[in-house]
Amino acid sequence: MNAKPAVESHLSSADSRPFAHVETWVFDLDNTLYPHTSRVWPQIDQRITLYITELFGLDGLSAQALQKFFYHKYGTTLKALVDEYNIDPHDFLDFAHDIDHTDIELNHSLGEAIEQLPGRKLILTNGSRKHAENVARKIGILDHFEDVFDIAASNFVPKPDRRAYELFLDRHGVEPSRSAMFEDIAKNLTVPHELGMTTTLIVPKTLDPFRESFEQEAVKTPDIDYITNDLAEFLRAYALPAKSKS
Repeated sequence: MNAKPAVESHLSSADSRPFAHVETWVFDLDNTLYPHTSRVWPQIDQRITLYITELFGLDGLSAQALQKFFYHKYGTTLKALVDEYNIDPHDFLDFAHDIDHTDIELNHSLGEAIEQLPGRKLILTNGSRKHAENVARKIGILDHFEDVFDIAASNFVPKPDRRAYELFLDRHGVEPSRSAMFEDIAKNLTVPHELGMTTTLIVPKTLDPFRESFEQEAVKTPDIDYITNDLAEFLRAYALPAKSKS
């Protein structure tokens, strides 16, 4: 399948699960709660390449190739470096997330939509708590979330590994059948859907040249109940109680 964002703003499967029963709203962070024009991920990607360059004494192109190999084999570069080279994961995360937040814009529309969602709101990320809090604060949505479950909280086991979700659910006492998950990578929604969560895939409005094509596909699978390229509008149209929309 070619990498194409959703042609329509919102798509849903024929047997999509509803939101009326949802009491816990779970959001991924990167490329889910902000658009790629915020230039967050390209900076992180460059920092990870630089880390590998310095760790192994490689040139930039070789470091980038090794980084992508790690990503595809282990799910995250961090997991590869921890498992195979015993690096300090906290040092890696601090280095990778030392970025410029200038292009992250305040998003009043998204903030209002998340604030009006009935129930708990949590962030589940493969990044660090510090990174999630810094970005969410700049967007203007941090105060709407109860907590952040980061990669350290999952013992550095990343999504889409089932253990990461199970640790999250246990830590926060979340009932998956009464929860919804919002995520920008399709494979990261497989386990949540299997566990009973209502799932929504976030795709970019325009293709992001800094991400791989499979990460941007409007994938239609049984694991995905909804697809949208406008999270704030989607929440207003599909997730908010009727009285909140008026």
